[in-house]
Amino acid sequence: MMTNELSAPAQGTRLPGLDHLRALAIGLVLLFHYRIFPHPEWLNTAGQFGWTGVDLFFVLSGYLIASQLFRELARRGRLSLATYFIKRTFRILPAYWAVLALYFLVPAFREREALPPLWKFLTFTQNFGLDLARGGTFSHAWSLCVEEQFYLLLPLGLLALAPGRRGKWAAATLPALVVLGFGARLLSWYGAVAPQLNTEHVTLVWYKYMYYPTYNRLDGLLVGIAIAALFHFRPQAAARLARHGNGLGLLGLAVLAGAFWVCREPQAFGASIFGFPLVALGYGLLVVAAISPGSVLYGTASRISARVAALSFAIYLTHKGIIHLTQAWFSAYGIGLESNAMMGLCLATVLAGAWLLNVAVEKPFLKLRQWLLARRRAVALPVLAGAE
Repeated sequence: MMTNELSAPAQGTRLPGLDHLRALAIGLVLLFHYRIFPHPEWLNTAGQFGWTGVDLFFVLSGYLIASQLFRELARRGRLSLATYFIKRTFRILPAYWAVLALYFLVPAFREREALPPLWKFLTFTQNFGLDLARGGTFSHAWSLCVEEQFYLLLPLGLLALAPGRRGKWAAATLPALVVLGFGARLLSWYGAVAPQLNTEHVTLVWYKYMYYPTYNRLDGLLVGIAIAALFHFRPQAAARLARHGNGLGLLGLAVLAGAFWVCREPQAFGASIFGFPLVALGYGLLVVAAISPGSVLYGTASRISARVAALSFAIYLTHKGIIHLTQAWFSAYGIGLESNAMMGLCLATVLAGAWLLNVAVEKPFLKLRQWLLARRRAVALPVLAGAE
């Protein structure tokens, strides 16, 4: 993590701008996924760009994790993989495993009938070969697969580089990976999607070969890493850029508007090849705005945004199952499945379920994580003192 005020927040602190973006990301995902269920007619238009909420999460993850790793490398000259994986494991896996147990042990929780094999969830490989027709239940775990693969590979990649050349690596490797992403999508398009364009299977094929695989969805993570690299390795340039935080935010919205136009037919060639990088760029500009002192995003705090942001992971994990149960329960009392009232009830129960998961699982394991990290520091300090 960087030492200047534009860096990722230190553990235990929060930047209001990033809270706003986390809340925006989970709100977009909720609107998009609610359309899977009976829903009000207006949501067909309002929620159609909601799939990009996942891309915003990718940009945020890339920025935050890379910033933390860059800061530790700058401060200590090395990475503690044990500490890193303790942090990631206790943040992600307990809540994920709890919800995974619900899906496999409580069939009523499943929003659809078809559930992929357990080993794909446990190995975080579910996003490869994901067939919505045969394994559509808990399909939104695909993004966790992408992030877990990223969490594993990024620190290992940094450790493989010579300490003095990491800035040059960032400048050379990130553009190369972007180009490879375009190549991967072109191969996926011409090899799998294009032959199915005029068939009834094109949507399933597009999701399976274009939307879910990690190699096609690196853009958001790479943009996040690029922001972290800029602020870490080129702090003066980053500071000059940050003076225009509000302008960058407006530019980000303009880019997202262009991405919306490009992606108005998501399975078309232009959207499939250029849509993901455009979305990532737009959200990347919003992230830069959110960490720029003086910008509206940076300077405006909201308790609602902070609370929704804190619950965003739990909301993401549980929302489909809870919406499914809520609609089944309350429709028996005469509340229309496609009504605004039903949607309001569903959103309320999603928040309540996420709060319960947060209190019962996330917070206790985060406390355990803090205890383990404190124990590691306590053991390491005498060794360091003896070395002095």
